[in-house]
Amino acid sequence: MKPYFKSNDKAFNLLHGDCLKLLNQFDFKFDMIFADPPYFLSNDGLSIQSGKIVSVNKGKWDKSKGFEFINDFNRKWLKLAREKLKDDGTIWISGTMHNIFSVGQILTELDFKILNIITWQKSNPPPNFSCRFFTHSTEQIIWARKSKKVPHYYNYELMKQLNDNKQMKDVWKLPAIAPWEKSCTKHPTQKPLSVLTRIILASTKPNAWILDPFSGSSTTGIAANLLNRRYVGIDTEKEYLDIAIARKKEIENTEIADLYRSKIRGFQHKDNLRKYLIEETPAGYLVNDFL
Repeated sequence: MKPYFKSNDKAFNLLHGDCLKLLNQFDFKFDMIFADPPYFLSNDGLSIQSGKIVSVNKGKWDKSKGFEFINDFNRKWLKLAREKLKDDGTIWISGTMHNIFSVGQILTELDFKILNIITWQKSNPPPNFSCRFFTHSTEQIIWARKSKKVPHYYNYELMKQLNDNKQMKDVWKLPAIAPWEKSCTKHPTQKPLSVLTRIILASTKPNAWILDPFSGSSTTGIAANLLNRRYVGIDTEKEYLDIAIARKKEIENTEIADLYRSKIRGFQHKDNLRKYLIEETPAGYLVNDFL
């Protein structure tokens, strides 16, 4: 298989194409999967962005074709994703009311064990200009493990430390993407590094391999590499893969990488993440070939 892009450090790999086809073409298994699949909310509605009324439409890939289509799509990709997880691996899937109930149903059907349903409360959501219902300010992220019998990894102590030495709850108040995260232009459904950083630190160890089958501009991969993890991303759109490449090349500058680590929210002090990574990462950081 020829990658669309492979970084010099071999820790950032991109594949161009449909994950429903590409996932069948290799046998590699991952420690963790993060998936931000289509929410199917491009219904010609309107929203507010930066004070302006804008369309909610993201593209043809986000158009809903009915409940049966959504269920069938989620069943296909989740079945393939399950096959690419290690036995002790976990998967995180983000969504809203448009798709998250389907995802939860299919996870149960495929015999995953659902561990949590995280509610990400955005500290800066767009306003509700219709004034006819409550403002949408959250997204859900389901965390599940592949096997009901094989234990998964959870960095309990760190999560507790990040929450004033109290158990981390399943409601996370974190901001949406900041201007500095758009330095290479913005993906229409881009996730903030603060959310992906917490997810990756909570459920993986250094050098872990992480897969994102709907990678977009690869926030998952940027977070993974900033945290000394390795990454494979898949997307159908070359435009988004090219943004991902620019983002990876940007953090190859160690000063920029350190700056971004200091800007990631969810830590008590801007230097906390850097210090933690020094303690966590073993000497002789190794990278294996994926492709």
